[in-house]
Amino acid sequence: MTLVAPDPARSAPLSLREQADVRDRWLTQRLLDVLPGLMDRADIDLWLVIGREYNEDPVLATLLPATWLSARRRTILALHRSDDGVTAAAVSRYPVGQFLPAWSPEDAGGPPAEESQWAEVRRIVEQADPRRIGIDVSESFALADGLSHTEHRLLVTALGPYADRLVPAEDLVVGWLETRLPEEIRALHAANALVHEVIAEAYSPAALVPGTTRATDLAWWIRQRLHDLGVEPWFHPSVAVQRAGVPLARERGTLLPAVAYDAVIQPGDLVHCDVGSSSLGLRTDTQRNGYVLRDGETAAPAGLRAALHVGNRMQDLTVEALALGRTGNEVLARARATAAAEGIDGDVYSHPIGSHGHGAGPAIGRWDEQGGVPGAGDYPVHPDTAYALELAVRLPVPEWAGQCVRMALEEGIALTRDGVEYLDGRQTELILIPPG
Repeated sequence: MTLVAPDPARSAPLSLREQADVRDRWLTQRLLDVLPGLMDRADIDLWLVIGREYNEDPVLATLLPATWLSARRRTILALHRSDDGVTAAAVSRYPVGQFLPAWSPEDAGGPPAEESQWAEVRRIVEQADPRRIGIDVSESFALADGLSHTEHRLLVTALGPYADRLVPAEDLVVGWLETRLPEEIRALHAANALVHEVIAEAYSPAALVPGTTRATDLAWWIRQRLHDLGVEPWFHPSVAVQRAGVPLARERGTLLPAVAYDAVIQPGDLVHCDVGSSSLGLRTDTQRNGYVLRDGETAAPAGLRAALHVGNRMQDLTVEALALGRTGNEVLARARATAAAEGIDGDVYSHPIGSHGHGAGPAIGRWDEQGGVPGAGDYPVHPDTAYALELAVRLPVPEWAGQCVRMALEEGIALTRDGVEYLDGRQTELILIPPG
């Protein structure tokens, strides 16, 4: 069971069967309403997605019915753009959901199954006579580079002279993976709301006892809690601690918390977590900051609160730069330039999110590439997309004798033609953790 529903107003959990119904309905709608425009934008007439069992193209999972947890034997999907929309056919040993069955080895007769399967692909290409046949090869995006060497070789052999029409489907793949339906965005609101609830619970006496609980204990508690709710993480949660008297240390070219990863969490600590969940084929990626009150304290030190507010300002500047048509590198450069003009010391390393955690789409910096990301950073921003707005700022904390703190933030956002919306809001105040 999962608590994530496509309608955030719905409180009842969805069964696995209900989730499958939702995902299949989304797939049908995406094939009808989203894919034709994406194929036109990428100038692709026929898209071939090919994968073998246990060696699937990453895109394949987003095209298969929900009851298919992987490819079966060799699964070939042919999506042809015509005046009537997109014809979706499956050259597969088994029926593939709403795809038209285009081949059966029993009906082929004569040649071995593999040979007749590739012959059917050739027949589809000859009948469609496409100008440009998109295949999943890409230098810039791993998610668009799923066609294996063997499958590529067999395809080229099968197509003969039509192989000259093969082109990288990079733009189409990225567009397919990054574009979200309105209902998917509503589901992301609900998914992020659940993660926010779990983190709030983790920062409460239900999970965190200062002086006893270690950072690693809390990370495992979060993972177990998500699992118990039927919402699996797509990476192991992390918990980091900063405290007065333990300055940031330079590691891997940047300043990071130096408190041991398995340290016992103490009153006066700044606690940071990074959590990602999976539900309905969509991902979340969230960071939250909490402060462990000392005895007698009712609020976090003003310097820590100021650091969070500066981080919020850095979010504002990045969102303002996130304009349709700009590349990820242009968004990064604008955000960093305006931040520098305001005296903010920070880094931006935001990324698309959706079908995958670190999803396909424009890379808006990386923590170790603040000058721009070659390839992925040159991709433009499109509407109806979702991102993990991830960044960090650094500034001194007077109450910590001027020691520098690194305030790292990450929130889910969706970008439509109406602008940017936060997925279930953003953190603007530190979560206060009782002293125990």
